[in-house]
Amino acid sequence: MEKWFCLGSMGVAGLLALLFLLDMVLGMPFGGVSFLVDILGLLAAGLVLYLAFDAFRDLN
Repeated sequence: MEKWFCLGSMGVAGLLALLFLLDMVLGMPFGGVSFLVDILGLLAAGLVLYLAFDAFRDLN
């Protein structure tokens, strides 16, 4: 079950990173309101992705 939690959090973090990247480049889906929020969102998603991947490696 712990592996599914890691995989799920990696999937959600990857999706959020993609959405924030699209918002920086195209100005959608969030309307391109703040470039700073996009950068911070990308950093947070990247951090969660790294932590989930590290925890997944520890489970194997």
